[in-house]
Amino acid sequence: MSNKLYVALIQTDLFWNNPMANKNYFDTILARVGGADVIILPEMFTTAFCMQGSAEPMNGASIQWMLQKAKSLNAAVCGSLIIYEGNQQYNRFVWATPNGDVEYYNKRHLFSLMGEEDQFTVGVERKLIHYKGWKIFPQICYDLRFPVYSRNDLDYDVLLYVANWPVTRISAWDKLLQARAIENQSYVVGVNRVGNDVNNISFPGHSAVYGALGETLVYLGEEEKVERATLDKEVLKETRERLPFLKDRDGFTLSS
Repeated sequence: MSNKLYVALIQTDLFWNNPMANKNYFDTILARVGGADVIILPEMFTTAFCMQGSAEPMNGASIQWMLQKAKSLNAAVCGSLIIYEGNQQYNRFVWATPNGDVEYYNKRHLFSLMGEEDQFTVGVERKLIHYKGWKIFPQICYDLRFPVYSRNDLDYDVLLYVANWPVTRISAWDKLLQARAIENQSYVVGVNRVGNDVNNISFPGHSAVYGALGETLVYLGEEEKVERATLDKEVLKETRERLPFLKDRDGFTLSS
């Protein structure tokens, strides 16, 4: 257990539907990342937001690559990619650790504006990841717009979003990340891609880390960039004890 968690935000462009090219590119980037406990890649980091892209099984090459990187860098490596099981496909957040453990979360809110629900199966489980004494709650892109699903009734420490969030709605990304931190008295980490895809959609980054009062701790801007942030459990505990807003939160039951 550690009072501090060092997270590395990997804000990059992505190759369209080319897992090998993306992983080779991340190889060069991650070679320069040191001293992190958690390395965070964007949503659909193997294909970009290509809904009929290269799906893989959980024992496939990309998961093996994540496990190898986690072991060699001694850090958890996470991001989302297209996974198939039987005749179903998921936009799946995968968490790979240095000791070979793999956990995952399937995206709950599929982006109907782009027909994502026609390609993927909706996730039904809220997932809490325990790592180095920290409780981390993963979410994917469009999930950010639905605060009930991320409500901190799980007593998590970190709310983590990976995304392909476009420039046309980037103001919402900025504001909602900050709002999620404030309302849940949690660290919030958001990692978005940059660049343009084959559909001429532009992605401006704006990856960031916010503290439990909504203060900006790290902001990556609009260029390809890798940035490390330090999360402090004692600061989080002191904030919640001094301002115990979470004890007044509403109770609710989620429906499917």
